[in-house]
Amino acid sequence: MTNFGDIISAIGDLGPFQKWLVLMLSLANFLTAFPMFGQVFMVLDVPHHCKTSWIYAISPNLTEEQLLNLTIPRNTQGSYEECLMYTPVNWDIDSVVEYGLNVTKKCQEGWVYSSEQTPTLVTQFDLVCDRKELNDISQSIYMLGLLLGAVVFGSLSDRIGRRPIILLSMLVMGTFGVGAAFVPNFYVYVILRCLVGAAVSGIFIVQSVLLSLGTEWVGVPYRSHPVIVTQCCFSIGIMVLAGLAYGVRNWRLLQIAGSAPVFCLFFYIWVLPESARWLMTKEKIKEAKNLLQKAASVNRRTIPPELLDQLMLEKKVKSGNILDLFLKKRLRKVTLVMAYAWFVNSLVYYGLSLNVGSFGLDIYLTQLVFGAVEIPARFGCIFLLQWFGRKKCQGCFLLLGGATCLIITCIPKDLPVVVTTLAVIGKFAIAASFSISYVYSAELFPTIIRQTGVGLCSMSSRVGGIISPLIGLLHKYHPAIPMVIFGSTPVTAGILCFLLPETRGKELQDHTEEGGKSPGNKPIVSTGWTESECQSQGQGGKRVL
Repeated sequence: MTNFGDIISAIGDLGPFQKWLVLMLSLANFLTAFPMFGQVFMVLDVPHHCKTSWIYAISPNLTEEQLLNLTIPRNTQGSYEECLMYTPVNWDIDSVVEYGLNVTKKCQEGWVYSSEQTPTLVTQFDLVCDRKELNDISQSIYMLGLLLGAVVFGSLSDRIGRRPIILLSMLVMGTFGVGAAFVPNFYVYVILRCLVGAAVSGIFIVQSVLLSLGTEWVGVPYRSHPVIVTQCCFSIGIMVLAGLAYGVRNWRLLQIAGSAPVFCLFFYIWVLPESARWLMTKEKIKEAKNLLQKAASVNRRTIPPELLDQLMLEKKVKSGNILDLFLKKRLRKVTLVMAYAWFVNSLVYYGLSLNVGSFGLDIYLTQLVFGAVEIPARFGCIFLLQWFGRKKCQGCFLLLGGATCLIITCIPKDLPVVVTTLAVIGKFAIAASFSISYVYSAELFPTIIRQTGVGLCSMSSRVGGIISPLIGLLHKYHPAIPMVIFGSTPVTAGILCFLLPETRGKELQDHTEEGGKSPGNKPIVSTGWTESECQSQGQGGKRVL
């Protein structure tokens, strides 16, 4: 019987065929940056005040300045209140001018914005004052869409294939993304955003599956490289988003400009390959062999006929029970600590990314830097993991990210350069920690329960993403509360990570019992793995760096 990995080696671990596949998936990943963070630029704060047209019934000839002076109170800084107005009265205008009004109430008739203000989600749907929190809630619902998409599209990709799912995901992302530009109210917009989030999750799933999970197309020595490339394309997408949002200020046009390009990728219908390994699991052996031969031809390689004829589906290792993660003492510690680390990584990553406009400097420049800093953070992890090990890297980056967030709370608001610099350092550390967690958690869980363990951690991460935007709502109680949470939680997680065992240079454990390893397996030398890579090696492979 021929192992599928032998076929991949015969085709070429990372030839032109795989590079073309990486390029196509990178383009899709590049476009997911807009639905992830595009809304940040549609809800920028704009000057506003209560609509007080009631006074025109008393005196229709008032100037705007007179209207504001008579109907809008001033705050302690001397500017007009944005969310309060004087209570309307039945007096004549002379009495109002002479005695003035002193009883205030919240805005009753809506708000007035500058006539020069470009339409945004804020001005279109009045996301101000008591309705301002709808923005954070909508971001959480989008994150909920990511979680639901992982469940739905993950299952469908195993049933109907990888290729149909990524095409369906792109169709949903493009259709509902463009459709969101024409919604009649904010609630429909939120629903469409949730569906877009589910589609984005579908793209992420297929990308990780085709590039790494189960050795479906890329060989063992190079499996980390394509994943890093696609992740960096996402970071480049974050940088490009800054320029797009700077040039297109109308939110409807920005929504279309950020969503419509996905339709340009529908040439995937003709060129995107299915997973040969998935075809074999569905007993479509002939189709799988034809596809493998095509890949070999593109790579200018040939598969020995006898090797192809002996190709059979590999036996799958039976997974352990999810209860083992909590019933076994060692696994319970690993599960709780790593699930919390994933939760914190997602909580702080999105917490910083979605609040990019609150650090004092130009939001477009800050977004550009936030995207740029992720690239060295992700690439650097490959080497840092080899030099210092998993435990130290994971713990130290979490501590660094948390410490910078806590320091921000002590910096005066009139030092925006210092605040933004610390935020960039925090983003760098959390992005690096996020990448490390994929490798570390997959090495900590035994083979027979690795996919279950990492899947549980991934779900914890999605929960962190859902909660992250809601943390911003605590700002109204005290401005420092959100950043204190974003700082204290990773510090706690970083300390807990030092309680975990080191896995660098050690064989992966196969069984839930201590020291349970499969005796017949040899080490595989690699430069760095992602979650999906280690899952695929969960079929019995070992790894040494």
